[in-house]
Amino acid sequence: MALIVEDGTGLATAESYCTVVEASTFHSNIGNAAWDALASDTIREQCLRKATQYMLQRYRPKWAGWRKTTTQSLDWPRSMVPIKDAPVLYGGSTSYYDDASVPQAVKDACASLALRAATATLFADESRTASSETVGPISVTYDAYSGQAVRYKEIDTMLHPYIKSGGGQVPMVRA
Repeated sequence: MALIVEDGTGLATAESYCTVVEASTFHSNIGNAAWDALASDTIREQCLRKATQYMLQRYRPKWAGWRKTTTQSLDWPRSMVPIKDAPVLYGGSTSYYDDASVPQAVKDACASLALRAATATLFADESRTASSETVGPISVTYDAYSGQAVRYKEIDTMLHPYIKSGGGQVPMVRA
């Protein structure tokens, strides 16, 4: 089945934020030959679907702004996503990202996660790890409260501009 890619209109059937061609370009530009080494475009499409599903589950509650339509299958396109590092316009207006597209960083994050999906489960099952382990003279104690889920710092960093600000902070503008 052909991959259905979000085109910025809020498709109800979209399965991915980026095309195989866009993902191939991303990986080629950063010198990542592992993407080209995948056996076929069918496998690449499956990986892009897995990456998009991960992004939906991991980032849905964190995105800034609102989904453009109530019927779209993915979280992008979005309306009212502020450009955090843009100057405030005359009259105190905030600048916003285009609500008729998927930002390139979101597509790049999807491509990066798709390659990870080719070799590992993005959402691995979690289990309780040992809190203390001794092997011969070496002893290790693990933090009982640290998370066991894998976090992808590269992806979090790529998507940071599109994530809600935390802590209830609001920008102050002098009138």
